Amino acid sequence: MTTISFLILPLLVLYIILYGFKKKVNIYDEFLLGAKDGLITTFKIIPNIVAMIFAINILIKSNIISDMFLFLEPYLDTLSLSSEILPMTFLRSISGTSTLAIMSNIFKDYGPDSIMGLLASTIQGSSDTTFYVIALYYGSIGIIKNRYALGVGLFSDFCGIIASFLLVYIFF
Repeated sequence: MTTISFLILPLLVLYIILYGFKKKVNIYDEFLLGAKDGLITTFKIIPNIVAMIFAINILIKSNIISDMFLFLEPYLDTLSLSSEILPMTFLRSISGTSTLAIMSNIFKDYGPDSIMGLLASTIQGSSDTTFYVIALYYGSIGIIKNRYALGVGLFSDFCGIIASFLLVYIFF
């Protein structure tokens, strides 16, 4: 299996080169054109990425998210949960990296096989970074009106998080 995986990429590149020769395409010029387009796209999305990172850092460093959910602590204690999971549910649709950091802290404090660790893992896998995806992809091609994409994305994240809580309690 490892031999096949080492051969797939060189064989794919060789196939592309041979196909280009067969079709009489200047492969090197096309490659440079693609690289140029990739750099242009990168420069288009950098402001969106910087803005998202700045906003996420403000949210995390100000502790506003942690403080916002303190009133739910007594209810979470009855479910054997900590309020550390709530910032993860809130930030999941904004930033995948921040929720990975929160999940890592949960693993460190409670263990990956604990109810908190299982819930954090399930939340991480059942939802997406909706705001990041919309800001990055829509911003890179200049779409200003996203119609239903934001609402549908956030609704699916919400359903995934609720399903995570339910499924972890049903199965674990």
